[in-house]
Amino acid sequence: MSDLRIIKKYPNRRLYDTTISSYITLADVKKLVMDNVAFIIQEAKSSEDITRTILLQIIVEQEERGDEPMLSNNVLEELIRFYGGTFQGMMGSYLERSFKLFAEQQTLMSEQIQKQSPLSLMSEMADRNLKVWKDMQEGFFGNLPGTTTAQNPEDVNKPDNMDKKD
Repeated sequence: MSDLRIIKKYPNRRLYDTTISSYITLADVKKLVMDNVAFIIQEAKSSEDITRTILLQIIVEQEERGDEPMLSNNVLEELIRFYGGTFQGMMGSYLERSFKLFAEQQTLMSEQIQKQSPLSLMSEMADRNLKVWKDMQEGFFGNLPGTTTAQNPEDVNKPDNMDKKD
């Protein structure tokens, strides 16, 4: 891990990038994220990893800018409800996979948009996304007791798939 950039946070709230031997700002940290640079942020005295805290701080600043927030009140409320619940660990993994899938789709779309019409591309992508989300949902909920997954969304209300009341 020799390529891991170490950033120290000092009590005066300043961030010091040990690679370039200079103080940096949160905007600089955001640029490192955007450039896919591997880094860790540590408390200067204790060497405690505080990377998540700083990344959350960047997200809060981005959300407060007032442009178009990515995290609506409803989304934030739902996230809060998962904390301490049975699915907290699974939700983190689910979100991580969802973001990775979205980033892959975004890359694929930008490559494909140069090769074919946007409408046919969107149709293909919608079909792929539906299949991927279905597979993820089955993987996420498929092993829970008392749950069933219909093969087709249209099959859910068919008499064969409804619980019989005797």
